[in-house]
Amino acid sequence: RRGHGARHGPGRCRCCGEEAAERGAAWGLYLRIDRQRLQCLNERREGSGATVFRPWEERGDRSQFVESDDDEELLFNIPFTGSVKLKGVIVMGEDDGTHPAEMRLFRNIPHMSFDDTAKEPEQTFSLSRDPLGELEYPTKIARFSNVYHLSMHFPKNFGAETTKIFYIGLKGEWTEAHRHEVTICNYEASANPADHKLEQITPQTHFIS
Repeated sequence: RRGHGARHGPGRCRCCGEEAAERGAAWGLYLRIDRQRLQCLNERREGSGATVFRPWEERGDRSQFVESDDDEELLFNIPFTGSVKLKGVIVMGEDDGTHPAEMRLFRNIPHMSFDDTAKEPEQTFSLSRDPLGELEYPTKIARFSNVYHLSMHFPKNFGAETTKIFYIGLKGEWTEAHRHEVTICNYEASANPADHKLEQITPQTHFIS
């Protein structure tokens, strides 16, 4: 891994557990997903799409996955609880034909349907099989710097009838949504005389020397 050796120079050794915790924290955007409104279209088992967004440390849990139903396509609609700057994505599947082969990302188009995927995505990735969840796909950050809703379209896989995904990692920064609250201003009905004190005019005495 690039830069790995430099970290373990004299006096700079860090235990691997600390490094893993640090990496896990970087992939913490799953905590910022509005799960009540998360959608996965064409999932075989209802609610299974939501299970792939979980802690990085739990990506190896093979009991949690989403599988497509009618064909190989999957579409996730992911609303966030604030504004996100998306920096990277991990997609983990089986080491076989069910692994997605392409990923298309759309930003800020809530409730996307498969018909909407005809639109031009913000970014498209050719995926490699990644059964261990190790490959990171960096996004064009300028295009994903103010994302409140992310759609992920997986149009095809490596040749199987259905697509299976075990884990999706989202890396980036989250900013709380600014709620525009109505400010009520109280204006005084009449001016308060105490606010308008007259300046005292002090007479000056001139002495002629």
